[in-house]
Amino acid sequence: MAKDIKVAVFGGGSWATAIVKMLCENMDEVGWYMRSVYAVEHIRKQYHNPNYLSSVEFHVNQLKLSNDINEMVAYADYLIFAIPSAFLNSELKKLNADISNKVIFSAIKGIVPESGQIVGEFFSDKYNVPINSVGVLTGPCHAEEVALERLSYLTVACFDEEKAKLMAAKLESDYITTKISDDIIGTEYAAVLKNIYAIAAGIAHGLGYGDNFQAVLMSNAIREMRRFIKKIHKMKRNINDSAYLGDLLVTGYSVFSRNRMFGNMIGKGYTVKSAMMEMNMVAEGYYASKSAKLLAADKKKKSRTPIIDAVYEVLYEGKEPKKIFSKLTEKLN
Repeated sequence: MAKDIKVAVFGGGSWATAIVKMLCENMDEVGWYMRSVYAVEHIRKQYHNPNYLSSVEFHVNQLKLSNDINEMVAYADYLIFAIPSAFLNSELKKLNADISNKVIFSAIKGIVPESGQIVGEFFSDKYNVPINSVGVLTGPCHAEEVALERLSYLTVACFDEEKAKLMAAKLESDYITTKISDDIIGTEYAAVLKNIYAIAAGIAHGLGYGDNFQAVLMSNAIREMRRFIKKIHKMKRNINDSAYLGDLLVTGYSVFSRNRMFGNMIGKGYTVKSAMMEMNMVAEGYYASKSAKLLAADKKKKSRTPIIDAVYEVLYEGKEPKKIFSKLTEKLN
């Protein structure tokens, strides 16, 4: 199965579209599940996703498209999920096929709200996928820059090094550089946490804080991330590696960051509901902040998380962002 594996991507958003583009650089055929019949038919006729990264043109003879999740699961050996975490559980309820013998890679940078788990743990616990057959795709890598074929970096994490190498080989190209890791838990939590910190950066920007404060906020965020992940899964890791610090920085600063955009709107006075409606995209950090807050409060895993606490208070307790961030400034150094 080493060289002739079949790979399918599940999801219809910008990150799913970018992953399909990367795979098409190396594979003769790529499976692609989208729940929207309209989107599937549009790609077949117009060669691009109608809603996301519409500048990316596909050769449809390379794509095996379907809006039947069971058909796509049966087709592929490696399944890459890029469905927003808030909708993953409901989408998988359509699943009749057994996926315990598949290799699952999560490209979802969020917590499954129903279980409070990172996606890898969710697949392992609920669908009996062996932990050695679960992996993570993380950045620093924005879908919009993949579409523009700007040099980007991916970290492919899996306990099974051969599976990580195989997946990395399917994704790398002239504009995609890959790195493998065995820190599946740490990289996935980092991908979740950086979205919360990006919301914090956005709120600060919306409130009028400048670059000097943003630098302090991000330097405190990486230390907070290190404390948090160490409590969850202690192992030797360099928190300054691209999968952790790099992904945090690009999500906190980039104009392409939907979490930063969401936070910016909150800082400018939007309600959570109105910001979500205007964006028409999922800000994973909104859901992640609630789960992270609960985990951080766990007596066994308790760690000091002033930034997560501040974001949670603004988003879930409806507290005034200006007051909360004024207090937050006194806790940073």
